Amino acid sequence: MRSPRVPSLVLLAALSLGGCATTPRAEAPPAPPPPPPAPTQAVAETPAVPTTVPARPLQTPEPARLVVQANPASPLVSFRLVFHTGSVDDPRGKEGLTALAATVLAEGGTQKLTSAQVLETLFPMAAEFNASTDKEFTVFAGRVHKDFLPPFLELFTDVLLHPRWSPQEFERLRTRALSDLRNGLRAEDDETLGKVALDALLFEGHPYAHFVGGTEKGLESLTLEDVKAHAARVFTQDRLVIGLAGGVDEALQKDVVARLSALPATGAPRVELPPVSTQGGRAVVVQKPTLSTGVSLGYVTPLRRGDPDFFPVAFALSYLGEHRQLGGVLFNELREKRGLNYGDYAYAEHFIQDSGTTYNRTNVARTQQDISVWIRPVVPVNGMFATRGAVYFLDRMVRQGIAAEQFRLSRDFLLGYTRLWEQTDQRRLGYAIDSLFYGTPDYLEQYRAALAKMTPESVHAAVKRQLRPEALNFAFVTEDAEGLAKQLREPSPSTITYASPKAPALLEEDKAVGALPLPVRPDAVQVVPARAFMEK
Repeated sequence: MRSPRVPSLVLLAALSLGGCATTPRAEAPPAPPPPPPAPTQAVAETPAVPTTVPARPLQTPEPARLVVQANPASPLVSFRLVFHTGSVDDPRGKEGLTALAATVLAEGGTQKLTSAQVLETLFPMAAEFNASTDKEFTVFAGRVHKDFLPPFLELFTDVLLHPRWSPQEFERLRTRALSDLRNGLRAEDDETLGKVALDALLFEGHPYAHFVGGTEKGLESLTLEDVKAHAARVFTQDRLVIGLAGGVDEALQKDVVARLSALPATGAPRVELPPVSTQGGRAVVVQKPTLSTGVSLGYVTPLRRGDPDFFPVAFALSYLGEHRQLGGVLFNELREKRGLNYGDYAYAEHFIQDSGTTYNRTNVARTQQDISVWIRPVVPVNGMFATRGAVYFLDRMVRQGIAAEQFRLSRDFLLGYTRLWEQTDQRRLGYAIDSLFYGTPDYLEQYRAALAKMTPESVHAAVKRQLRPEALNFAFVTEDAEGLAKQLREPSPSTITYASPKAPALLEEDKAVGALPLPVRPDAVQVVPARAFMEK
């Protein structure tokens, strides 16, 4: 699964990520019989009421806050420099500036070393060094064996303190960013295209709306001077959290803090994010030559980490479909029973996959969150049925709750699975830093403690308060965009055929799924050619 390109420079030996392969969940017992079709149709009968999700600012740690998780027995040292800046800081007309600035810093060389010499220096160390940008945060992360600590630390800090600012490197990396947009996002990566299209739909007119990697016109307008000036404004001490883990001693802590004190103390004021006016029932269909149909659905939610309902809702959506886990309801109902597609997943907060794992990337905290469901990928003729299926099973969970045995299995799974989320120094650092911004110390321990106290009834109560199938919005990526848009505007029942016999109960349930009215307003369906997507 490919993620949007983020600025990165990675040189590493074959460092094992134990436990990162897909972790099968215990097979859940058969779901209870589906409810009759008529009550489920209330999904569409309930009007999508516009709501406003305010911007509750994240917490602000003191400048250059140091977070240390020392393990003297470890031969490795991990670094994590987290700046509270991201694509929300891109000026209008220069979308992509923050991500490109991070790329040029990370991959453009230092005053002492060209970019090629940086590679030559890092390779014998088997070190890891990368940078990534999201909506509100940019991370420079590194890991090295303590035997190579002095030269690595000098290079790691020189990237920020003494960048090369080579015109040739700037042009190379800007050209690559444009290629990632034109040839990657628009042409090759349907999954990310669908996610970005849903973002643009949910946050229309908001700083979250544009692709983190930029727009075509925005990237074309950027100059090296733009990048240099922007870096000085946003990569500053007042936006920085410093994370250290592994074989860390007091001398290293002081050295790192002293070096980074050379960064500008302050820079540009923080962007004040506006409230998000949301209304369900909107759909965007992105047209491009592709053999499959990808579907993303979701809505902006005021719910986020630290809120009383967050853990039970996160649990419920994990039950519906944790990323690439075999026990999720959507995975079993749509893929295993019906053979519709590869994967079906649900998320209580914005999900960006941590490369090489099945887990969410850390340090992508967001002031305003979204609940989402992915359907990947579907044969076009089954696109509408699969979409209805996702809404059907979401709505069924909201109405009926989770049966006691399935609740127990899901809770036992999460009590173990959450331990895999913190199995590396980098991930533990990431969670510790996220907790500063969300105000959730010992977040994963809090999650496990909450799981131990949950009941099916308490989860169902939170789900009924927070999950709103009628508020869903939809993004599709498909070849016959006009045909799909017509099905959304002039809906008729969806049918599905199978190559082998199916149980009568499943076929009866298919009738209920296929008859489900989607919460889509005919006047709120738009078609966008992929070639024009994120043009400006």
